[in-house]
Amino acid sequence: MASHGRASRRARSGDGVLDLNLGMPAELGGDGQETNPEQLFAAGIAACFHGALSLVTRQAALDPAAISVEATVAFGRDPEDGGYLLHVDLEVKWPDIDLAVAAPLVEKADSLCPYPKMALRGTPTSIRLVS
Repeated sequence: MASHGRASRRARSGDGVLDLNLGMPAELGGDGQETNPEQLFAAGIAACFHGALSLVTRQAALDPAAISVEATVAFGRDPEDGGYLLHVDLEVKWPDIDLAVAAPLVEKADSLCPYPKMALRGTPTSIRLVS
């Protein structure tokens, strides 16, 4: 369980391991000096995808040590309803690998990692209001 809010300017996991200040990104009028929820999502998706890719790489008897994954999450408006959207770009850096070898492993990692699935298909969400 995690609790956070832009209004409270805090993000805290239920076990207290994650506990940090939140701020608005500079692009949305903030000072850009504190972590924002989009950065947290980018870190999560990059870490998850890296883990999935490392798994399939080891299954293919390859060493994943040189692989890095960078995620960029952009916050924007939905042209259909005027609400908000996130756009995610993942960049996999894998030096000295034949792209013909790497591409199917990246594709397999994409099918395993729940973050891209969530972004593509949506994710079941429940919202419960408590007082």
